[in-house]
Amino acid sequence: MPDGCGPCLTDLLETPVFSDSVLLYHAKGVILLSDYILRASVVDRKVSTEPFCRAFAASTRDLVEEARVRHNTSPVVTAALGRLLTAAAMMGVTLKRDDERLVLKIDGDGPVKTLLAESNNRAEVRGYPGEPCVMIGANDKGKLDVAGAVRGYCAADGTMGGGILRVTRKGSGGEPFTGTSELVSGEIAEDLTYYYAVSEQTPSAVSLGVLMNRNNTVRQAGGFILQLLPDTPEEIIVKLEARLSALPSVTTLLDSGLDAEGVLREALSGFDVTVTDKIPARFHCGCTRESVERVLLSLGYKELMSIADKPVEVHCDYCGSDYEYTREEVEALLKQLPQA
Repeated sequence: MPDGCGPCLTDLLETPVFSDSVLLYHAKGVILLSDYILRASVVDRKVSTEPFCRAFAASTRDLVEEARVRHNTSPVVTAALGRLLTAAAMMGVTLKRDDERLVLKIDGDGPVKTLLAESNNRAEVRGYPGEPCVMIGANDKGKLDVAGAVRGYCAADGTMGGGILRVTRKGSGGEPFTGTSELVSGEIAEDLTYYYAVSEQTPSAVSLGVLMNRNNTVRQAGGFILQLLPDTPEEIIVKLEARLSALPSVTTLLDSGLDAEGVLREALSGFDVTVTDKIPARFHCGCTRESVERVLLSLGYKELMSIADKPVEVHCDYCGSDYEYTREEVEALLKQLPQA
């Protein structure tokens, strides 16, 4: 990994263990991860007692920090990947079956090249950037230039490049479904809002944010998604648009001390919000030494034999884990396969 991307795993962790109990073992003690996704319904009782909007809110600082540590990302890549992971966590909880997965993939002309985030209906997410250590200047607002990292700039005239957002839903029971849309800003939230409008015909408002500390650790991360239900009265839409246009950024609200529910209620001030579900969220890959062995066995005898003359190393792009197999271990796997 290139120098200058910030603290490595061993800089922060005495024992790099991320267990199923969702604990982070830090040099200063044990920290309970506190990320979660809220699901809520929204009513304007001055107009109707029926919900007009379904809402999701996320607190994701710890899972974004874990992604930063695992991939040793620079600040702008941490912000970009963190936004996508946050969105995936919220969108994933809408999946109906436990075996379904939602994949968000951005391919852009910018130096980060690719961003990918995958989630399930338990708000377990994993993901990775194409290039983890992008270093570019701030944007014209003095903020991390996520759009520049994702879409890039044309060298000739300084105009922004392009890109594609793909949203795929897949499960073991059928063919995956993928919807696509062009990147309209590269800031990710606006791109998802556009995707919902053109690909799913769902009027939505998406807000995402990642705030970094000066030492390149994650200070705040979270977001919300609001989706209007069919036949929402125009007066409610006008009222909601006015409220959202005056809303500070998600990271500003989180850094002021609000939690995810507080951010959601602030965004929907003047409406009645009922939280219907709270789901713990975490970065979780699920790769294991045993699962990697199954992948090696799937290569078949001939292909596995072709790499058996030296130790084999397998790298998981999703979580950054490395698995090493000695020649003896590879030979033991070969014995489990029929010779071609």
